[in-house]
Amino acid sequence: MNDSVYIHRAIEQIILEAAQYFSVISVTGSRQSGKSTLLKHLFSDVPCYSMKDVHVREFAATDPVAFLNQHDSMMIDEVQKVPTLLEYIQGIVDNHPQRRFYLTGSSNLELLKGLSESLPGRAGVFELLPMSMAETSERTQSMTTDELLFNGLYPAICAGKNKAHLFYPSYVKTYLEKDVRDLLQIKDQMQFLRFMRLCAARVGSVFNASELANEVGVDSKTITHWMSVLQASYLVVLLPPYYANITKRLIKSPKLYFVDPGLACYLLDIESSKQLDKDKMRGNIFENLIVMECIKHRLNQGKEANTFFYRDSNGSEVDVLMKHDGQLTALEIKSAMTFHPSFMQHIRHIDSWLNTPCATRAVVYTGEFENTAGDIQLINYQHLSTML
Repeated sequence: MNDSVYIHRAIEQIILEAAQYFSVISVTGSRQSGKSTLLKHLFSDVPCYSMKDVHVREFAATDPVAFLNQHDSMMIDEVQKVPTLLEYIQGIVDNHPQRRFYLTGSSNLELLKGLSESLPGRAGVFELLPMSMAETSERTQSMTTDELLFNGLYPAICAGKNKAHLFYPSYVKTYLEKDVRDLLQIKDQMQFLRFMRLCAARVGSVFNASELANEVGVDSKTITHWMSVLQASYLVVLLPPYYANITKRLIKSPKLYFVDPGLACYLLDIESSKQLDKDKMRGNIFENLIVMECIKHRLNQGKEANTFFYRDSNGSEVDVLMKHDGQLTALEIKSAMTFHPSFMQHIRHIDSWLNTPCATRAVVYTGEFENTAGDIQLINYQHLSTML
C-alpha cells in the first residue's frame, strides 16, 4: 500500500510515543490487518525483513547474530516464524539499549509467549485489528449498513485494493493452509472449516463447547483448543461476562464474535449485501460490528480491551459494558432503523443490577434520529466513536 492510498490508523500516536521508551515495538494482529504497512509508514527509514521469505528465514535461523547485526535498527515481519530471534534480540538490547527492533506477527499465541519469556519489560506490545469506522469514516458513511457489514473493514477492502467476494475466500483458504497447518497440524481441514462456519452461525451467542462438539463430531476439549487457536490468530473474540462484585447468578461463559463482520458473512454463505438484508443473522452481525468497534477503540489507545457483556439467570442482558477510568459505559445494540421504547428496557435498570452507576448509557441503532440529552442516549452507529 503506497502513501497515496495509506489510511492513517488511530494506533499510530501511542506507538510513536512508546518507541521513545522501548527498544522493541511489537505489533500483533490478524493477517492483512495492516501491521507491516503501519510500521513501514511510521518508520520508513528502517530496513525491513520478512520471515515469509524462505531465504531470509533460513539466514535468520542459521546465523541469527549476523542477521540481527546488519543494521542498528531493523523491522522483522512475521517474527514468530523464527522464535529464537527474540532471545538474541534480548541480549542485543540489554547490551545496546539504543538499538531498535520493530516486530510484527499474526499469531498472538506464539509471539506473545516469546515476548513474555525473552523480552519482559523491554517491548511495547500492541494489537492491530482491521480498520475501525472512525479510521475510514468517509468510506463507511457513503455505504448502507448492509454494504458495510458485508464488505467488512480489512485495509485492502477499505483502500479499494480488493473486493469482499474475492478477498474472503482467499483469506480463509490461506488461513487454513498456513496458520491452521502450523498451529494445529490438522489433517482434516474441511472439518475445521465446518467448525469455523458453525462458529459464524453463533455470532453474538454464548460459547458452548459441548454443543459445538456434538455438531462437529469431536470432543469438547478439541473444540476448546480449536477456539483458542481462532483467538490466537485473531479470527474470533470471546467477549467475557461482567460479574465484578455481583452476587446474582450470572452467565459465566463468554459470547462469541468474529474480528470482522465481512469474514462472518462469508462463512455464513452470505454472497451480497442484498442477501444480508433479509438474513436472519443480520442483527447478530450488526452487533458484532459494534462490539468490535468498542474493542478496537480501546486497543488503538494501547489499552486492554476491558469490554464485557451482562446477562443473568433471569434473562436480563445488556450487550456491552466498557470499563474506563474506573467508570462504566453501557450500550444496547439494535439493528433497527426505527426507535422503540423497548430498546431501553434492560439498559434502564443496569445501575441497580450492577450496584454500580454507569457514567454513560446509550442505545446504538441504525436510525437517523439521535437524542443525547436524556439519561439514556440514542445514537446512530456511525457516531459511536464520539461517545467511547
